[in-house]
Amino acid sequence: MFLTTPPTPPPPTTYQAILRSPYAARLLIGTLVGRLPAGMVPVAIVLLVAAEGGPLALGGLLSAVYGLASALAQPVKGRFMDRWGPLRVSGPATVLNTTGLLLLPWAVSTREPAVVVSAVGLAGLCTPPLESGLRLLWPRVFPDPGQRKAALGLDTGTQGLIHITGPLLVAGLIAVQDASAAFTVAALLGLGGSALALTALPARTWQPATTVRTGRPGRLRGRGLGPLFTAVAGIGFALGAMNLWAVALADRHGAPLVSGLLPAVFSTGSLVGGLVFGHRAWPGSPSAQLLATAGGFCAGWLPLLTAPSPAVATILVTVPGLFLAPGIACAFTTTRTLAPAGRLGEAYGWLILALGAGHAAGTALAGHLAAAHPLAGPTLLIAGAATAVAVLISARRRRALAASSRPQS
Repeated sequence: MFLTTPPTPPPPTTYQAILRSPYAARLLIGTLVGRLPAGMVPVAIVLLVAAEGGPLALGGLLSAVYGLASALAQPVKGRFMDRWGPLRVSGPATVLNTTGLLLLPWAVSTREPAVVVSAVGLAGLCTPPLESGLRLLWPRVFPDPGQRKAALGLDTGTQGLIHITGPLLVAGLIAVQDASAAFTVAALLGLGGSALALTALPARTWQPATTVRTGRPGRLRGRGLGPLFTAVAGIGFALGAMNLWAVALADRHGAPLVSGLLPAVFSTGSLVGGLVFGHRAWPGSPSAQLLATAGGFCAGWLPLLTAPSPAVATILVTVPGLFLAPGIACAFTTTRTLAPAGRLGEAYGWLILALGAGHAAGTALAGHLAAAHPLAGPTLLIAGAATAVAVLISARRRRALAASSRPQS
């Protein structure tokens, strides 16, 4: 008689179990706090320029410079992380970014265009790559795919808190102090949160999965990643257009509260969607799930073509918001299945750059068109989301072939 060993049950994938796992809560909280400057600094720059007597257009331009500089540097930092790990890249970047943020009020006060633009650009370039760094660490914290998916859902879902809490913190600090205080608090939060995450054991002991000593490293092009990044740029375009559409909608109806409330409600929907997505298993591959969530994201904007009132529009944006965090989570998972070994951090960096570049393009175009006609804003939102869906559909076979040919690591 042979005794059979019963199969080991999979580890629990509840959020309670995820947060109780060693280092998970520390990494998540540290990354969220460390990334709060991303939600604070763009708003603080606009308000600081206004406090110094500068035009609103200049504040918006400098805010865009900060965001673009931060996004443009992501692939380079990701490549460095693939070689040296999150601590050795994000640690020095955090120190430089903290210094840059503390010096920004002085730079703006000089009113020298070259000094101001250089200071804002350098502070953005030195933003630590905490987001991609965290997603490099999740497989080491959670070897089980189910737990890793739940952690990624929790991670992407809570990112919306950055863009809700950040502007509120800036508004509160300016109400009791001044715009300079917002930069000081942003710098300290970034430094403290980064230190909390980067000193955790998984970040301190990180080792590259593959070390390429000779020859060319694995290529990113030709692996289905290009269309994926283009699709993510379409999603970013819709997000950038939404912020300007919310401002135009508020101005058109004389309801200034809507300009902040609408994005906050959208981000709340994203938080809920991310939590629901990570809580259970869903059918299909990550690529198929990405296409489904992109389709839901696109369809969710369609009711806005009825030109609803600000109150109704604020409620309606919850629907596309529900699909945002799941879509971003699927984009990161798909990137992981397509990226060559030893290039995952760089691939994540390109994904974040695509989202940021699309966001900047959507903001710029909506700034010119959103106020022209009530349907201009919703049309831009749908155009960005529809582009993402179209690109994903056209590249389905290419992604499947690339994923099947990727060596297992």
